[in-house]
Amino acid sequence: MMKKSSRIAAAVIAAATVLVACSPKPHTPSMTEDGKRIVVIGHAAPLTGTQAHLGKDNENGVRLAIDDLNAAGFKIGDESVVFQLDSQDDQADPRMATTVAQKFVDDGVKAVIGHLNSGTTMPASRVYNSAGIVEISPSATTPRYTQQGFDNAFRVMANDIQQGRALGEFAVQELGAKKIAIIDDRTAYGQGLADEFEKAAIAAGAEIIVREYTSDKASDFTAILTKIKGKKPDLLFFGGMDGQGAPMAKQMQSLGLSMQLLGGDGIHTAEFMKLAATAAEGVVASLPGRPLDTLANGPAFKKRFEAKYGKIQLYAPYCYDAMMILAQAMQRAGTTDPVKVKQELAKTDYNGVTSRIRFDAQGDLTQGSITVYRAKAGQWQVLKTIESK
Repeated sequence: MMKKSSRIAAAVIAAATVLVACSPKPHTPSMTEDGKRIVVIGHAAPLTGTQAHLGKDNENGVRLAIDDLNAAGFKIGDESVVFQLDSQDDQADPRMATTVAQKFVDDGVKAVIGHLNSGTTMPASRVYNSAGIVEISPSATTPRYTQQGFDNAFRVMANDIQQGRALGEFAVQELGAKKIAIIDDRTAYGQGLADEFEKAAIAAGAEIIVREYTSDKASDFTAILTKIKGKKPDLLFFGGMDGQGAPMAKQMQSLGLSMQLLGGDGIHTAEFMKLAATAAEGVVASLPGRPLDTLANGPAFKKRFEAKYGKIQLYAPYCYDAMMILAQAMQRAGTTDPVKVKQELAKTDYNGVTSRIRFDAQGDLTQGSITVYRAKAGQWQVLKTIESK
């Protein structure tokens, strides 16, 4: 009797397992309880790991825009809608980025704000293009993103050609660098920015005396810096993010390297200041766009964002603008149909938090400003704003 009971129990468990396995995914409601249509927007960035502070900053920028739109009772055509954010962790990993992108496609999101990194944006963009989903990157600066010929791809900040050129010329003409060393992290962003910087610095009259490589996971740069020290450059340019830039600055300090450290937007963060501590003093870095405090909508955004989420790390204002221009394109189109939305996005003329946003035929800004800052007493202080050529 015991054996028979066991067989019956096993059969019941097996049947239940099959039933669960064959059950459809939980249904995501398409309407709110008060009859408004839910429009799901995807967001992708590293939400874990060494760049999580940047990814969360991006997420909060999109979230604040969505909160503002929902509070205003946003309509598309005659229909009241509620935007809902689906934020996914791509771990700053290209392979994970494609997994996240496919999830968005399968889940039917109406558009994607992201990805944060150039190295994740590139493979994900191909997935979105195949599926016809609109993508607006708030922070991926590789020129290749918009050079693929995808009419669904847009970007709301200056690219690496614009930023690298500005930094290369600034290093020579403003900082007086004649002999330059370069380190990049071999990512699409870091290497791409360093390549553009190198071309511009050489064109401006400088000599690149050494170029070294690391990774976006490294933390010990002693061997590379010791080698560079022997070459006696005037300036070291780093193409990479704050997770590597901060320990690099500290190790430069401990090795007694007095050369100027210069980087791009990847190290222009509050986290860099925190991690580098006293070694941050005097470091120069850029950020696409004009300083928030000088823009009409900048100070109000900064005050509201920081009251709700804490200090802006880097790209949150660009994420806010990306969501706003997306919503307005949907409103002008009278639909969330991506074919019509991307047509309206191409016509964007929007005075945002970060700049006046208008796109060229590739989906890049028609004009992008680059601002160069110096770290002083724990703050990024403006040195110069350069209009891109």
